[in-house]
Amino acid sequence: MQAPRPTFEVDGAAIRKIRMSRGLPIADLARRTGITPSYLSRLETGGRRNMRPPKYTALREALGLPPDSPQLLAHSETDTE
Repeated sequence: MQAPRPTFEVDGAAIRKIRMSRGLPIADLARRTGITPSYLSRLETGGRRNMRPPKYTALREALGLPPDSPQLLAHSETDTE
């Protein structure tokens, strides 16, 4: 059996907040990342929470965030302790 592929669990509300603060319509962000507008919409609304590394990296770079930025990542319950 194959091991599951690595993914990043993202915070859709954070993606939307950062995108909007940059003045980017979802279609523009989609073009910059190579990710479809519907996929981005599902991320922002919580319909999808996991991204594979290449898409996550493209999204982070398109939003102008540094490689070590945790801003798009979902916070686990242990983060609040």
